[in-house]
Amino acid sequence: MSLTTIPFTPTLIAVAAALLAMAAHAQEAAAPIESIQVAGSWLGSGLQNSVKNFAGARTVLKKEDIDNSGAADIGDAMRRIPGVQSTDNSGTAGSAISLNIGVRGLTGRYSPRSTVLLDGIPLAVAPYGQPQLSFAPVSLNNIESIDVVRGGGAVRYGPQNVGGIINFRSRSIPDAPGVSGDASFRYNDFNNGGQNRQYSAFVGSRQQGGLGVAVLYSGMAGTEWRAGSDEKVNDLALKFRYQLNPHSELNAKLSYYEVNSRTPGGLTVAQYNADPFQNTRPSDYWSGDRRSADVGYLNTLSATQEFELKAYYSDSFRQSALINAARTQLARQPRNYEVLGIEPRYTQRFASGGLTHDVTAGYRYLRERGDDNSTTQAVKTGVYGATTTFVNSTDAHAVYVDDRIALGAWRVTPGLRYEHIKSERKDVSAKSVFESDNNKALPSLNVAYLVNRALTVFANYTTSFGPVQNSQLNSQTPSYPLKPELAKTAELGARWKTGAVNAEVTAFKLKFDNQILQVPGTTPAVFRNLGATNHDGIETAADYSFAEGGAVAGLDVYANYTYTRAIQDSGDTAGRDVPFYSRNTDTLGARYTAGAWTANLSTTHQSRQYSDTANTVAETANGSKGIVPGFRLWNAQLSWKMPGKPGYVVMAGINNIADKRYYTRNVDGNAGRMVGTPRMAYIQLRAAF
Repeated sequence: MSLTTIPFTPTLIAVAAALLAMAAHAQEAAAPIESIQVAGSWLGSGLQNSVKNFAGARTVLKKEDIDNSGAADIGDAMRRIPGVQSTDNSGTAGSAISLNIGVRGLTGRYSPRSTVLLDGIPLAVAPYGQPQLSFAPVSLNNIESIDVVRGGGAVRYGPQNVGGIINFRSRSIPDAPGVSGDASFRYNDFNNGGQNRQYSAFVGSRQQGGLGVAVLYSGMAGTEWRAGSDEKVNDLALKFRYQLNPHSELNAKLSYYEVNSRTPGGLTVAQYNADPFQNTRPSDYWSGDRRSADVGYLNTLSATQEFELKAYYSDSFRQSALINAARTQLARQPRNYEVLGIEPRYTQRFASGGLTHDVTAGYRYLRERGDDNSTTQAVKTGVYGATTTFVNSTDAHAVYVDDRIALGAWRVTPGLRYEHIKSERKDVSAKSVFESDNNKALPSLNVAYLVNRALTVFANYTTSFGPVQNSQLNSQTPSYPLKPELAKTAELGARWKTGAVNAEVTAFKLKFDNQILQVPGTTPAVFRNLGATNHDGIETAADYSFAEGGAVAGLDVYANYTYTRAIQDSGDTAGRDVPFYSRNTDTLGARYTAGAWTANLSTTHQSRQYSDTANTVAETANGSKGIVPGFRLWNAQLSWKMPGKPGYVVMAGINNIADKRYYTRNVDGNAGRMVGTPRMAYIQLRAAF
């Protein structure tokens, strides 16, 4: 594998060379190189402040960025991140219940290829057995930042990190003494008549004795843009932090999340042309709830030692009701999950032979238990059929070690993670048991060169994998055991960060072998290690703030562009594009602040997609296959801060200004066209104290 095979690599080299030339003449070139810090967790105790020196493609969206984007949900907010696409080709498209994020050509349906975290803790109801986020218990208004690592972070975090790591960080407990907080209300009005209301509240306090407490709430009620798409969300969290002494602390969080969502489903071409917002499946719904608790202990033992311990538990329930094509019966699928995890980590710094080492060793134990149930209910009589039940269990142990080596301006980090996974799935009705034991060693190497305070050049090579999932276990036989999926990723990039300019460019190559796919035409589904895909591309982003005192002081402009070529590499469709992924995406925007007023104008674009592995161009009558046309959307926002009380803000905006009609396709049992968000006007009020 060579990065020279990636399209536009000469462009990357030219840009990197230009950045190096700029660095050579920059006034700050003589500035001292930032010293490394003892910080074992880049999602926790320090490295989040050193994004510019991270040896891989990484983007952090802060709350201010999210608010200024006018985003109504997490998918909207993440469209500004290079290499990330938000997709809606699922039965819960447009719903708050699921998260559909694809990275670098990997499937976005329920985000199964990325490790998604909330405060560094897995968000999936079963991270090994069911990584799909068909139920995603996280709300945008409770989020302080979104940290997306697309490469270079595979060793410590898993299990499923082929598509990188996404960490949602909840709002922090205030550091200042006293009580502070805020509340907000947002009203969204869709052009077709749908409307909903979003609420949030935050209050926190830091006492002189070292105890900090915060309460976070986010809620939503109303409908989306489809008829009968009623939704209700409640997201509540209680956070604690206690400073034991100047170098150690305890932290904890209790949370509860619930959602009920009506899901209208796909439309045939004729139905879409008659009314793209209609609901032909008024009985379909998804709902779920989750109770979770986590506790952490952090101790900076000395200037050269750090220890951290995390433990967490979650209890989740998810159910759905989906009507069949003949409209004669409802398929009901209630599921229960329990996850218990513990993660100790230790970092030690030492110097040897002119080198400084930060060696981190960690261990993660994850215990999953749960049951999948399915039954059918006759629409006419309401009578239920027999219930099929599978009981699932996974015990997974992961051990990792990495060494961040500093030599002058170089930062070299070799690392290794070893996974041992034992999974079992019991078919209660058939009284059969399916088992899988897997071991996998995953090495990585990250290299960064800190040219000066502004410029970092990096390269890395990582191995990632996807474990065998619960629903796949019962299709294997002694002759055809399933093995974890394996992917190898390489990156080459540069990042420039100053007070006025932020810019980055990354070339990537991802080879994803041994993917577990359903054997075509098998009922019930039979899975085998059959699939392979190749992904390569270029990610770019830039942000420029004009100097104060200039003619356009207060103006900030930004842009990103990503080219992704994701190609199938096995089977009859080898050489064709991976479905539901656009080769070209971009975002452009400008923000202008004058006194108490701020205006934003932005646009996002994605090129066309295929909806099946065969890359069918002509559309079928039921709308399930055919090209998904590309589209560009424009958004605008205006905000005003009350003079003398900057915590009181009024925001108003319009998303999809031109009311562009666009759609994707759903490939579930309710397949067909799924119309995208029409023009939406909103107003938001926020008060802080």
